[in-house]
Amino acid sequence: QVQLVESGGGLVQPGGSLRLSCAASGSFFSISTMGWYRQTPGKQRELVARITGGGRVIYADSVKGRFTISGDAAKKTWYLQMNSLKPEDTGVYYCNQDDPYGNYWGQGTQVTVSS
Repeated sequence: QVQLVESGGGLVQPGGSLRLSCAASGSFFSISTMGWYRQTPGKQRELVARITGGGRVIYADSVKGRFTISGDAAKKTWYLQMNSLKPEDTGVYYCNQDDPYGNYWGQGTQVTVSS
């Protein structure tokens, strides 16, 4: 049973920074893909950043150059460093683990970018 717990969300002014964390428990495989997604009211959940077991990283165009995904597989903890935040980055951010046995989501953490 995989459980993902996000933390680090909050209220930040435009131009500020936040670091989100995702702590995973349960099974994890070297080929697992870890990702961060976000959702705003009335919109579908969208990919923000994703890292594969082989280290390949993908970012949404809207966050390239501002966000960085990283992680420590041994500690089963993943991070999303968010810099130069904009109001349009506001939303609920979800951690995701995708492996051969399932697709798992955390409960989400709210990020609000506002002055």
